[in-house]
Amino acid sequence: MATTRKHHQLPDLPDLTGRTAVITGANSGLGIYTARALAGAGAHVVLAVRNVAKGEDAAATVPGSREVRGLDLADLASVREFAEAWHGDLDLLINNAGVMIPPAGRTKDGFETQFGTNHLGHFALTNLLLPHVTDRVVTVASGAHRFVRGIDFDNPNSTGNYNAQRAYGQSKLANLLFTLELQRRLGELGSPVRALAAHPGWSATGLQGHTPSRLLRAVLAVGNRLFAQDAEAGAQPTIYAATQDLPGASYVGPDGIYEMRGKPTLVGRTAAASDPAAAKRLWNLSEELTSVSFPLARTS
Repeated sequence: MATTRKHHQLPDLPDLTGRTAVITGANSGLGIYTARALAGAGAHVVLAVRNVAKGEDAAATVPGSREVRGLDLADLASVREFAEAWHGDLDLLINNAGVMIPPAGRTKDGFETQFGTNHLGHFALTNLLLPHVTDRVVTVASGAHRFVRGIDFDNPNSTGNYNAQRAYGQSKLANLLFTLELQRRLGELGSPVRALAAHPGWSATGLQGHTPSRLLRAVLAVGNRLFAQDAEAGAQPTIYAATQDLPGASYVGPDGIYEMRGKPTLVGRTAAASDPAAAKRLWNLSEELTSVSFPLARTS
């Protein structure tokens, strides 16, 4: 049973008329509320979703200008197809989609499901679209990055040693390190594009239902009732990061106790998520695994 608890409405959003936003995983949860907010402020919103039929159903609830395009972040061929079909400016790229503590599995390209979807899929998508991006890239991370001390560079795909919670934490740590290194590269080139991250606190979304553990599902269900805010409130840090004048590499989350709920504010991250050497190393590994590289370096 999802909570209906809400906390603190966003300030008025700027007029986004004439701007275009891509939101991955926008057919449900945080994504659909992000889409509604940005479209409601005048943006043309592209719902980038794995299931186009469900995306069309979700788009019917989005006011204003919107469209649905197919994108499977667990398939690099789909990521390339999406990017190759893009033409024109892209003001906002919202890397929102994700999977959380599923059974052990692999993406179509052989990556551990969470590392491959949450990080590598978005890494490839961002770099392939980056020549079109005019304003910012916002990547949805999680307080779960605190679950791990660092990226397991020797075994990033958890081969032979899968722990769903740790793999999820690693993928969310990767989101923050990706944002850090992307901002460094953009800044080095003098680009006006900014990379930011956000996390929703403890939000009641469909993600929690993917774990095969009945005990963990029960714990999460109780936590949803006692501590969580709803998905609409959970989307607020993402919307804030996408629309407010914040410096690159900012990390936005709820301002409440343990960052579980509350109004959006700048929040901290672990030392592991702030390590520039680890961020560069992860970037290099991600380029090797996806065969996608930073596109702006070739034209700088």
